[in-house]
Amino acid sequence: MKSIRVLAINGSPRKGGNTEILLKEVLDVLAGHGIKTELFQLGGKDVSSCVACMKCKKKKDGFCHKKNDVLNKCIEKMAKADGIIIGSPVYFTDVTPEIKALIDVAGYAGRAAGNIYRRKAGAAVVAVRRAGAIHTFDTINHFFLINEMIVPGSSYWNLGIGREKGDVLKDEEGIKTMHTLGENMAWLLKAIQKA
Repeated sequence: MKSIRVLAINGSPRKGGNTEILLKEVLDVLAGHGIKTELFQLGGKDVSSCVACMKCKKKKDGFCHKKNDVLNKCIEKMAKADGIIIGSPVYFTDVTPEIKALIDVAGYAGRAAGNIYRRKAGAAVVAVRRAGAIHTFDTINHFFLINEMIVPGSSYWNLGIGREKGDVLKDEEGIKTMHTLGENMAWLLKAIQKA
């Protein structure tokens, strides 16, 4: 059997912040199941949004064809992964601009290349101070669902509450939700591999 790989994408520009902490909680559980994990830092990087140039539709290779090196590096890792976790803090009740650019570019280019994310596992992780988490969670899940990915559930919606770095660690239910997500994602990935 080939090894299973999960890529977690941190959409927060605040390195070491609450989004990263939540993602690492999930990755630790996955690693405990022998799954290879990687954390990709996207937040705070120079990325370009989709401009509908249609070059990806003509090339059909799954990549952006304007100068978008960081997103293309992320897309390359997504294509090789069996599972993808996208994490974002809440920015005015939605994802960060970097995650929105990823959703638009990877989504359009991936679909143009024949739905390259089909039947991969996908999970959203959201760090929130107070409100807007469910809309942010939905934005990420809509990316997974339109790309024919399989989304595992958890004991609650995949969010952790906190403002300052490390505050999410005080959210016991949020941390438990991340651990359950990791367990369910590991189970799903192993079931997909057997199929």
